Amino acid sequence: MTATETPSSAAPSAPGGGERGRPPTGRRFRRFLSARIRRGGLPYLLLLPALVLELLIHVVPIATGVVMSFRELTDEYLRHWGDAPWRGLDNFRVAVDFDGPVGAALLKSFGVTCAFTILAVGLAWVLGAGASILMQDAFRGRGVLRALFLTPYALPVYAAVITWSFMLQRDNGLVNHVLHEQLGITDEPSFWLIGGNSFTSLVVVSVWRTWPFAFLIITAALQNIPRDLYEAAAIDGAGIWQQIRKITLPSLRSVNQVLLLVLFLWTFNDFNVPFMLFGKAAPEAANLISLHIYKSSFITWNFGTGTAMSVLLVLFLLMVTAAYLLATSRNKRGADV
Repeated sequence: MTATETPSSAAPSAPGGGERGRPPTGRRFRRFLSARIRRGGLPYLLLLPALVLELLIHVVPIATGVVMSFRELTDEYLRHWGDAPWRGLDNFRVAVDFDGPVGAALLKSFGVTCAFTILAVGLAWVLGAGASILMQDAFRGRGVLRALFLTPYALPVYAAVITWSFMLQRDNGLVNHVLHEQLGITDEPSFWLIGGNSFTSLVVVSVWRTWPFAFLIITAALQNIPRDLYEAAAIDGAGIWQQIRKITLPSLRSVNQVLLLVLFLWTFNDFNVPFMLFGKAAPEAANLISLHIYKSSFITWNFGTGTAMSVLLVLFLLMVTAAYLLATSRNKRGADV
């Protein structure tokens, strides 16, 4: 070995070019980056178009609505809403001032929406769970019944609700025809789309629309429960109600947690059903918060206050969702322990 042939000079260079630890440069860097993308970054690259579309469809309008809630936006500034005067938190103060007319009306609508959501979600879950449990055992015509049960969920919402609005008419509706003329339950035809009965009509139509979804989800979840558990429970003398309480409901806990949250968000935010059922002027008994915000924005042309109400509604739903997920996760950890 000559003086110039030292061990350091004879050693091979690091992979990728350059000394060991240095990133490759030039063409080798592009090859290195392409290999890394193929190995771990390709899924993220494929998700990039969906992420950009999500930003354009949801995030940008939400951010625009938040900015609008801080402005005195009326019909005078619709063409150039960016020129509307800046009000800061004044729109929010008006919305939460429950001693004022705007805040009092919003609070009343919020109470109606909470009562409606509790009843509609509870009844939809009970009907869906009951029907799915009854449909578990095979019998003649079970497939036909399952298809019929899913019909309300498969129908377009506008066609279904408009049909219900005709059925609930006072003079020539099918509901009054059956209750009053055929069965004689009522002394006279009832008003179902105005007054206090409007709340009942809204709950019935909403439950009719949503319970097939609960039926579908719970039916799918029941397929994962081993039949051996029910057979062993029956041998031990457990009745049907004990089997439901000890086997079915605990096995459906994780599914029900997600199902109830989805039904709550859908029902609390529902605009299509009450709007198609009552139109722009919903009765006070059925004035849901979605309709109230719509009237505050598009009827009175006070978009600043309306968007402030929408932001408050989003914040409320986010807090309820976070609290619900936190509570259910704690209960799940406690059950696992």
